[in-house]
Amino acid sequence: MIRLDKRISPAARPLDALSRAEIGALLNLAVDESDGWTGAHCIHELWMRGEMSINIERALERLWEHAANSVPEWLPMRYIEWLPAAYEVALKCKSSAKGRTNIYLVLLDYEDQDSAYGVYVGMSKYSPAQRFDQHKAGIRAAGSVLKRGIEVLTGPTLHLQYIKRSEAARIESQLAEALAAAGLKVKGGH
Repeated sequence: MIRLDKRISPAARPLDALSRAEIGALLNLAVDESDGWTGAHCIHELWMRGEMSINIERALERLWEHAANSVPEWLPMRYIEWLPAAYEVALKCKSSAKGRTNIYLVLLDYEDQDSAYGVYVGMSKYSPAQRFDQHKAGIRAAGSVLKRGIEVLTGPTLHLQYIKRSEAARIESQLAEALAAAGLKVKGGH
């Protein structure tokens, strides 16, 4: 079985050279061995290749059922049609300076309106998970996250963690504009 280094970002797509059949076999083995890390990379690669939503949903369900303790935080818990576009857009955003600020995305539920999901773009000195918890607890909360926030989408912005605050402010705005231009329903990004 292929063993993936836990420092490999999903954006690196370490399974890109494998065939669909090889990824399917690796995913089955990962589920059998309760290897959430490898399984997450398999699902992510299929997602980026445009695998049918029903297949992604089933794979997510199997992986969460058999390997929940080892699934990395960057793998979403549900199928999001525009996730590949979010990666593509976010990877164009670059920071040249290290700091203490993090860019984060939150999945928003708009099923009661015209689209199923939207995204909130934010920046914080806290980790994305901590900031999401603050939003949901009403601490300096954006109304859209408080009311509609479902989960943090960690993967697309992994490369935008611990950056200089002035760069984070620029990137937050740039990312929100680019995601909106890509057709996503976007909140935040001030």
